[in-house]
Amino acid sequence: MLRSIESLYGNPVIARDGEIGSVDEVYFDDEAWGVRYLIVETGHWFNRDRVLISPYSFEPNSPDAGTIKVDLTRQQVKDSPGIDTHRPVSRQHEIDYLGYYGYPAYWGGAYVWGMGAYPSFGSMGAAPGVEIDARMRRLEHEEDARTEDTHLRSTRAIKGYGIEAADGGIGHVHGFVFDDAAWVIRYLIVDTRNWWPGGKEVLIATRWLNHIDWIGSTVSTPLTRDEIRSSPLFNGTFPIDRSFEERLHRHYGQHEYWLPEESKDSASLEPTSER
Repeated sequence: MLRSIESLYGNPVIARDGEIGSVDEVYFDDEAWGVRYLIVETGHWFNRDRVLISPYSFEPNSPDAGTIKVDLTRQQVKDSPGIDTHRPVSRQHEIDYLGYYGYPAYWGGAYVWGMGAYPSFGSMGAAPGVEIDARMRRLEHEEDARTEDTHLRSTRAIKGYGIEAADGGIGHVHGFVFDDAAWVIRYLIVDTRNWWPGGKEVLIATRWLNHIDWIGSTVSTPLTRDEIRSSPLFNGTFPIDRSFEERLHRHYGQHEYWLPEESKDSASLEPTSER
């Protein structure tokens, strides 16, 4: 189901033995647009104010009830590697974090979640041990990326960025629409009302973006302003049904992400591949 990222903010995160805290922020990667971590405010119940929680730990469909249930204990979260969420999360921090929980690396594979399209993974178990340590070494061995930019970004930070079409500015990022099964951001909600009289909110797929300028605070797309102006109106209603997505893709002449690649028709843009 497609939902607003903002609908996650404030949701309680529930471990097997009690509440951990509430969602304050979302980290995504700016290449595959996968939702990699939730930043959870713990309310000072242990020595860190904020912790990372990965979709690998989520129980299926838990956000539907307004809570996010995770297959972890509070002690496991308390003992997890400390990460300063006010600073960029390095690849080495991710390796330590994923190694602690025994989760696979999402980078380097053919799909959004490495070897799969969904963040599916089994229970961590009682506590990390020799097997977890071995997995962490494997993570380090799979890709020596400790000095690379991990491309992790905050949805709060990018909200308000300007949208640059092929022929000029057209709006700003007003929100995000994500798939709560694949945990992928599918669309940006773009507010065009400050750029042209009678403007509206529209959706632009993340697959149709070609550049993010983190210094200039802009997001670029090869779509034109006229194409965006005449696109179907997004009225903020959730969930977004498939018929609306079909109309949106037909308008832009784009291949639907939910169809096999072999059925791809010729299009005006070449969408970025999902990793």
